[in-house]
Amino acid sequence: ICMIRAVFFDMDDTLYDTSGFTAIARRAAVKSMVHNGLKCSEDEGYRRLMEIVKEKGSNYDKHFNILVERINGNPDPLIVVNGIITYHNTKFAMLKLEPETFSILLYLKSQGYKVGLMTNGKELKQWEKLVRLGMYPFFDDVVTSESVGIEKPNPEIFNIAMERLGVTSGTSLMVGNNFDADILGACNA
Repeated sequence: ICMIRAVFFDMDDTLYDTSGFTAIARRAAVKSMVHNGLKCSEDEGYRRLMEIVKEKGSNYDKHFNILVERINGNPDPLIVVNGIITYHNTKFAMLKLEPETFSILLYLKSQGYKVGLMTNGKELKQWEKLVRLGMYPFFDDVVTSESVGIEKPNPEIFNIAMERLGVTSGTSLMVGNNFDADILGACNA
């Protein structure tokens, strides 16, 4: 009989609702930008922002700059900064774990399990969330796709994470929200 020795978690939309609070933060940012001179309605601004996010990817850091330039014709820094600050303030105000998350992590640690985090997110953004949420002490190791140059579902990122915790696929579990990236990736590893 094989004993589970390690549990790996995905970060976004697994440990907390990233997608939900991001949408609210983006809407709040656009509202602030319109209030400060973005020449469109809030609905139009949000629609255009989401087009830019789709075009550039969610980790791109100049979404608001492009939005202002495309709508107003110039990159007005006052409007851009209002969007950035409102987005971050809203996001940080909403960045909260479900009560069960701490209980589960505490239980696993108290029972002697190794606990790892494996995420396709940007390294600094993921560490910022871990610190802000007070979760980083629960993890024995954090593997980001950016730090190792490999994204889930590539089995190699799972192998790297297991090697760093000194466990094997037969003694590890993966908890995630994306069937292809998290579950199939782990199964293939």
